[in-house]
Amino acid sequence: MKIGILQTGIAADALITKHGDYPDNFKNFLQNRGFEFEIYEVINNIFPDGINDCDGWLVTGSRHGAYEKHDWIPPLEKFICDLYEADIPLIGVCFGHQIIAQALGGIVEKFKGGWTVGRQVYESDNGNKIKLNAYHQDQVISAPKCATKISGNENCKNAIITYGQKAFTMQPHPEFSNTYIRELIDARGIGLIDDKILENARNNLMEDLDAKEIANQFEAFYKRA
Repeated sequence: MKIGILQTGIAADALITKHGDYPDNFKNFLQNRGFEFEIYEVINNIFPDGINDCDGWLVTGSRHGAYEKHDWIPPLEKFICDLYEADIPLIGVCFGHQIIAQALGGIVEKFKGGWTVGRQVYESDNGNKIKLNAYHQDQVISAPKCATKISGNENCKNAIITYGQKAFTMQPHPEFSNTYIRELIDARGIGLIDDKILENARNNLMEDLDAKEIANQFEAFYKRA
């Protein structure tokens, strides 16, 4: 099964040297699950020829805001809408979560409570909890009418969303390990994000995560198992 990775951001140089760029994070996250990957640098206006070029799609994270005026955002939103209408499985993470929501009628803004960094616990209405790393200020303030909220918390109400069998998106980064978050803080957090937020994130870096469970969910979603 071929997954098309729509790259919407570029990782910090220090992280690329050690971990690769954003698409590499997802290739590693979903390795040994029967997928092959094709990367499209939409951030550089490199788009697929069509929605059927791959069997499923994934939109990465980005430093950019979904609401910013970049020439590659309108065609990306159209591509997302075309995928949705064609019922081709689509996953979005962080920026990907936001741009999918925005394309389908939701609202993305900077969270008034500021940045969220490091390990977070999200809870569903039935009490199930999921623990994942996050790194964001923007978030989906209002989800589209076609969306169903799965999990959230007080800092991110619409953290994990599904759109039936069409799309599965989340604000946190299941592909970011604790080591990656530590290095991301050093590369891009210092001087930008409040020191107390960064200190709290560092203090929780040894805690467990549910990344493998999410990888299993991504696989099941793509294969519609």
